Amino acid sequence: MGIARLVAERSTCLRRHVGAVIVRDKRILTTGYNGAPAGMKHCEEVGCLREKLKVPSGTRHELCRGLHAEQNAILQAAMFGVSIKGADLYCTNAPCVICAKMVINAGMSKRIYYQDGYPDKLSLEMLEEAGVELIRIPRDKAEDAESGKKKDE
Repeated sequence: MGIARLVAERSTCLRRHVGAVIVRDKRILTTGYNGAPAGMKHCEEVGCLREKLKVPSGTRHELCRGLHAEQNAILQAAMFGVSIKGADLYCTNAPCVICAKMVINAGMSKRIYYQDGYPDKLSLEMLEEAGVELIRIPRDKAEDAESGKKKDE
């Protein structure tokens, strides 16, 4: 999860920095963060369309210049010919419905590890129906595990 948080630091989104890591057999296959498509101006440069239009989080995903971290990680695998079948996803946020559908159809494993929630009820319903287990790793537990400390130390 620490690597997903580190990848999130590359995000150019003004609303939320999200990082994703696709892992299989304890090996990192690809990473992704949320931001504009390659070669396009980023929200940091042109402003946030969603803010201008007052679009609530978790709705109207099409009204955004950026791709989500999970989408970018999946696209990186496709671009470089890396199979992600059976892989796990570590993401700083639970996926939206679009990302959930991509994870399901990409043949990834039945586990998504995430840190923070995301207000998308349909995503949760679809992942449950597909048999994908969502495992929340709260920020304090993830940070303790990365530093090698036990929670009560």
